[in-house]
Amino acid sequence: MTPMKWFWGYMKKYSPKMAVGLVLLTITSLLAMVNPKLTGIIVDDIIGDGRKIELKPLLMLLGIMIAITVIRSVLRLIFLWQFETASQSMLYDMRDGVYRNLLQKDFAFYNKTRTGDLMARQTGDMMAIRHFVAFVIYNIYENVMLFIIALIMIFMVDWRIAVCMVAVLPFTAFNTYCQSKSIKPKFTIVRNRFSSLNAFTQENISGNRVVKAFAKEDYEIEKFDRENDAYREAELGAATIWERHVPIFEFLSNMLLFVLMLVGGIMVIKGTMTLGNMVMINGYLWMLNNPLRMAGWLTNDLFRFITSVEKIYSTIQEVPKISSPKQGWSPERLKGSVEFKHVSYRMYDDVILQDISFEVKQGWKVGIIGATGSGKSTIMNLMCRFFDATEGRVKVGGVNVKKLDLHTLRDSIGMAMQDVFLFSDTIEGNIAYGKPDCSFEEVVWAAKIAGAHDFIMQMPDGYNTIVGERGMGLSGGQKQRISLARALLKKPSIVILDDTTSAVDMETEAQIQNALQSVDEQQTVFIIAHRISSIKDADMILVLNDGKIVERGNHDTLMEQKGYYYTVFSHQYGEFDKFRHSGKRKGGWQHGTK
Repeated sequence: MTPMKWFWGYMKKYSPKMAVGLVLLTITSLLAMVNPKLTGIIVDDIIGDGRKIELKPLLMLLGIMIAITVIRSVLRLIFLWQFETASQSMLYDMRDGVYRNLLQKDFAFYNKTRTGDLMARQTGDMMAIRHFVAFVIYNIYENVMLFIIALIMIFMVDWRIAVCMVAVLPFTAFNTYCQSKSIKPKFTIVRNRFSSLNAFTQENISGNRVVKAFAKEDYEIEKFDRENDAYREAELGAATIWERHVPIFEFLSNMLLFVLMLVGGIMVIKGTMTLGNMVMINGYLWMLNNPLRMAGWLTNDLFRFITSVEKIYSTIQEVPKISSPKQGWSPERLKGSVEFKHVSYRMYDDVILQDISFEVKQGWKVGIIGATGSGKSTIMNLMCRFFDATEGRVKVGGVNVKKLDLHTLRDSIGMAMQDVFLFSDTIEGNIAYGKPDCSFEEVVWAAKIAGAHDFIMQMPDGYNTIVGERGMGLSGGQKQRISLARALLKKPSIVILDDTTSAVDMETEAQIQNALQSVDEQQTVFIIAHRISSIKDADMILVLNDGKIVERGNHDTLMEQKGYYYTVFSHQYGEFDKFRHSGKRKGGWQHGTK
């Protein structure tokens, strides 16, 4: 599919409405030839030499001219409304379609695409397309129609004058060709610079706290000025093109008046053409002048439109590597068992995970610990199928994740991510995000389990408190507890807590751990943590290092092995004997073997 075919896919739905508009536009263009014709008749047949003017025919012809003007104005109002409503409706569909497409993209797409670029596609580029549909299409058609009608009428009045005027057309066509050849690369640069400026602004506004924390306002202003200068230079570079060509169009259009006054005046003086015919041709002259004047501007708008369509299409045409199978299995409720069998994952040339194998039964609590960059979060990403394993097989509920319907898989997993994102909404709305039809009592239940209820009730509006963008105004621990409540509320088969308790105090962490013991025993819980206290009660603990599982077992087993887990525990607790046999056990893993 080409960018233009993609555009037409949205356009064709509203083509009947636009066709009606073009028909009305055709009628107004045809009516435009009436008044100049009547003007010539008035000059030759009614006014004549001015000695005897018949008032009745004059008033009748003037009345017809007024009626034609009113009819043209009404028809113009109608067809302009047709084009405007068609453009707004098409823009609505296109913006909705592009947004839906963006939501289908995988993590790999967003890892390499800036948010500001995507915002530019949805704003500036969309408006360029709307402008084309609402304004440029009918203007091109109208100007072509008027030009053709004017030429025909002038040829009918006097072919000699028409030939002289047609002589200007090759110069107009050549100028249009030169402009169109030069302008498209310039508009491509303009759109790229606009995207870069948009991305820079969005990023720095979002990161304003970091900027202020490091007192880098002046530094960021300098960077912004460079981006702003680059965008200005790109716009000026495009402007130099039409600044060179538009005056030529103006000159050529005025040459038509010069031709008429010179040649027509000589013909009238010699008596080879009547004054009324000269006035009539002058009445048609605007129908030739206007298209020539508009040629440069319409060429500009046309190539802005083409560039914007290509930019949007290049963004959406990338097919996500992760997609739901055509006939993906979609059970009513997915079981919480998980199996990794010889799973490896590489990103570019980097080995992230290597030969990972483990099996988790439904209802187990699983802890994962390891140094930063050891691959802990990647295991969870493969389980949710945010990425696909390079080698091996990942099963959830006994089914290969590649055979599961993506919505079913991810809806069965509640994830409290390491990088907490909260929407600009109430606290209740953020907690209920995964289950918007839940009752308020369910929201409170989830908040209590996550240890968030108390601090929420201390806020002025309680659960109706509006959190700022990305949760600004809340502490890191508060955001993590709301994120945890959001994950627990929908009561998924699998709960993933990715370093969720890292920003809470030890007392709150203990409350959360105790509350987690009361959740549904059929829920499988994965806890990624750096604190031993967060995972020491787990049925199975996986210790990762350099993308490999170097130790596995429960707390007691790992302490006896005196490996990495033992070392971390010693660093965090010092004396550990009193903790060695503490915590609830459900069995399952003993002596490091299944």
